[in-house]
Amino acid sequence: MLHLTKNFFTAPRLAVVAVALALAAPVSAQTVPGTIRLLPEDAARGRNGHQHNFYFLAPGVGGENYQSAGFFGQKLRPYLGNNAEALSNLAAYRRQKTLFLLDRLVAVGAVGAYGSQVFAKAGEQQYFNATQKVATGLFAASLLATIVVNRHTNEHLQQAVSAHNAGLRGPRTTWQQRVSPSTVGLRPAATGQPLLALSWALR
Repeated sequence: MLHLTKNFFTAPRLAVVAVALALAAPVSAQTVPGTIRLLPEDAARGRNGHQHNFYFLAPGVGGENYQSAGFFGQKLRPYLGNNAEALSNLAAYRRQKTLFLLDRLVAVGAVGAYGSQVFAKAGEQQYFNATQKVATGLFAASLLATIVVNRHTNEHLQQAVSAHNAGLRGPRTTWQQRVSPSTVGLRPAATGQPLLALSWALR
């Protein structure tokens, strides 16, 4: 990568020019066609966050017309195309959601098994027989498994969307992005006046 630096004009108002040029890059990087946007609350989910369905705006859809991605993220799949990284993250999300579902079934089964033993003997209530001990152990293991399973689940779907959107921006660099300087700043000159410093990265 080659960096070229040129200095232009010496005047205090160059600070204004520097700010304007620095803001030009974000403007040229506006949302491109095909971008998928998550509901803001869903995009902000962290580790061990809620496990309910994600909602997203499909490409070309605006306003508040968010749609559910489905329990396994299956409704998001058609929009990801052939982006290998996005599909890999979506597959990881589906795997984690499957483990989450199995974990819930184990927990419910353990509670049911424990309860069925309370009145298993006529005229006698039981709360810690052999079966109930096993059920209690399974329920405790399920609670621990829930923490492990849920830790990165949400991140996988968020990364699938991020990978898809990044793939759209990569090969479609606009001419504004090509000619915009990579860095903009001010440097002091020997005379004390500021110099506008622009740097371009040539690939």
